[in-house]
Amino acid sequence: MDAEIDLYEVLGITTGASKSEIKKAYHKAALAHHPDKVAEDDRVEAEVRFKAAKQAYEILYDDDKRHLYDAHGMAAFDPSRGGGGMGGEPDIDDIFAQMFGSGMNFGGMPGMGGMGGMPGGPGGRNVPRKGRSVEQEYEVTLEELYKGKTTKFSNTKNVICGICKGSGGKANAKTHACSVCGGRGAKQVLRQVGPGLVTQETVACTTCSGSGELFKDKERCKKCKGKKVTEAKNVLELYIPRGARQGDRIVLAGEADQLPDQEPGDIIFSLDEAEHETFQRAGDDLRAELKITLVEALTGFNRVVLTHLDGRGIQLNVKQPNGKVLRPNQVLKVPGEGMPKKKSDAKGDLYLVIDIEFPEDGWIKNDAALKKVKDALPPPATPETLPDEVEEVEFEFDADMEEFGAGSGDPRAGAEWEDDEEEGGPQCATQ
Repeated sequence: MDAEIDLYEVLGITTGASKSEIKKAYHKAALAHHPDKVAEDDRVEAEVRFKAAKQAYEILYDDDKRHLYDAHGMAAFDPSRGGGGMGGEPDIDDIFAQMFGSGMNFGGMPGMGGMGGMPGGPGGRNVPRKGRSVEQEYEVTLEELYKGKTTKFSNTKNVICGICKGSGGKANAKTHACSVCGGRGAKQVLRQVGPGLVTQETVACTTCSGSGELFKDKERCKKCKGKKVTEAKNVLELYIPRGARQGDRIVLAGEADQLPDQEPGDIIFSLDEAEHETFQRAGDDLRAELKITLVEALTGFNRVVLTHLDGRGIQLNVKQPNGKVLRPNQVLKVPGEGMPKKKSDAKGDLYLVIDIEFPEDGWIKNDAALKKVKDALPPPATPETLPDEVEEVEFEFDADMEEFGAGSGDPRAGAEWEDDEEEGGPQCATQ
């Protein structure tokens, strides 16, 4: 029996990886195996690896599918072996349509007939209607997303040769069938897709670039050398609207490489929001920490508390009548000071979480000052009843909770409870 591919190994993660780690690993793998980022001879293998990464992500990111995989392996998703969770492997056409735009066809993958636009595919050797789109991440700051941004950049791409108009040959020159592929434009190759797993695939002929035809050396276009396209540079403008979000896609239609008899693909930028030192964002709302002193918590304040993303100072006038106080982790909401809402003049809200900074040790210099503080603050509550026996004990300042239960083997020792809360609650160990 052929060895089964380890989905965790495909993404380069451990079996205990979090959903965030799975997502990051998938994005890394998708970029690494992007067909446009590898040499032409390696494209088919890159497509296979991309397909494997996509399948691994779809299973491992879904909690139910991941549980099935951990328990039964890929048999859980193979109808011929009693499974059915996935309904078969994902179609490579669907994968690339999601990742790189529509109009792409890789029908030459295993079990899918010939490659679209090549022998065995629809229409003989008809090329796809639209060329391949290119997608890449574009990092933006929160300030840029708040104010919007327009930037220009130089782009180098392939364009139809202006001399031969994309034929690749001189005027009146005639082509001959490619001797490598026999004029089919494609050839069959064997590829290893995992330990003990080999598949036969239909790939474009690299000699004739999938056309099935060639010109003699003397009859090739002098400018493009028979390649039908030449390199050209142009300046593109990228506009990011106010309020755009992480993952939004900015599409520059028709700006990808040109190929004869095809509509050019698109250049697609996927926005990647950089972390901010002051603000955290969720939708159209912003969150920030508001540091105040103990005296401000008790008596109020009127001052600038932070600088907003557009450079404005945000001032709060907090009055504390009748002894009202601010408490740690209390939240103040500032309506209309969040992120702009796209295609609207409205904004989300700003949430400020109180963090009280206590005075340094030794700030009270004498007993008289200490008495004034005690007199100003409410006295401690006196318990209604006391135990019959009371003992005053010694104590240590600044104890470390890591010492709690240390060396006992008890899962509740140290800071285990805090860790469980961060990871979503205590986990049951399998016996």
